[in-house]
Amino acid sequence: MEQRALIELLHGKGAHANPIACIEDVSAKIAGQRIKGFPHSIWQMVGHMNYWMDYELRRIAGEGPTYPDHAAESWPTEAAAGDEQEWKGVITRFEELLGKLTNLAGAPAQELAREVAPTHPDHAKHSSTMLAVLWQTLVHNSYHVGQIAMLRRRLGTWPPRGGGDTW
Repeated sequence: MEQRALIELLHGKGAHANPIACIEDVSAKIAGQRIKGFPHSIWQMVGHMNYWMDYELRRIAGEGPTYPDHAAESWPTEAAAGDEQEWKGVITRFEELLGKLTNLAGAPAQELAREVAPTHPDHAKHSSTMLAVLWQTLVHNSYHVGQIAMLRRRLGTWPPRGGGDTW
């Protein structure tokens, strides 16, 4: 049951917005716009989610990626993609990483219970089973997808072509 819920939420079922639908119809121009009072563009948020999904997938695989010294290292420095092609590449990478997380979420229970090696002292303070890491990644993505939905509303581009709550 927990695995099914995880897989569904990764793709925006239930209370979560569909993360792919939230970005797939956004142009590079819109993705790179900054709104006064908000620190990041949509492009930066997707790049940030890609960073952490890739990081956690490498951690789960036992590669021991280096934890960044500062949070800023996990954010693209530029507010916008260079062009439409570059932005589409960021979206494609997002879809690929989300697919890999989904595949792992369907693993046998004993694999999901496997402890993932810490790469930062804070990891030892909470559960670091593969399942826990997947849930943490889902929640992190959900947080930023919610921000993207709010930015799109402010930019007048909500709901996405794939649908989304408008209330």
